[in-house]
Amino acid sequence: MAASAVASTPVDILNELLRGEVAAVETYRRAVEQVGSSPMRGQLQDCRWSHAQRIAKLREQVISLGGEPARDADAWGAFARLFEGGTAGERAAVAALEEGEEYGLELYRDALDKLDASSRQLIETDLLPAQERTQRIVSALEKTLY
Repeated sequence: MAASAVASTPVDILNELLRGEVAAVETYRRAVEQVGSSPMRGQLQDCRWSHAQRIAKLREQVISLGGEPARDADAWGAFARLFEGGTAGERAAVAALEEGEEYGLELYRDALDKLDASSRQLIETDLLPAQERTQRIVSALEKTLY
């Protein structure tokens, strides 16, 4: 899945990324509830915090460009639905998070050449490395479960 063709201005693109981060935080919230007192709980909470920090930075960037930050979730919504009803097991939860992290990486990478210089710098130096880090964490967790 690539970034939507509808997102054409830097503000549109940043808001698409922002909606994905909002959904990621909700997905991680549900995953943390799902794993209970599992040893992986702390790592999932760390990933959730990282995504929450990205929300704040993306909102600031949208505002600095004169835009209105998105408030709704998107992108990861399909992954978040896995947790509805609280029936996903640890493996399914981590697999869904891994898929969401990969999707987020693709969105960030796809956005790079479509942004203004300051937004591109924010992604290259801060947001993309943070996304790569959370993807590595979840990928490592997934490998421990199989």
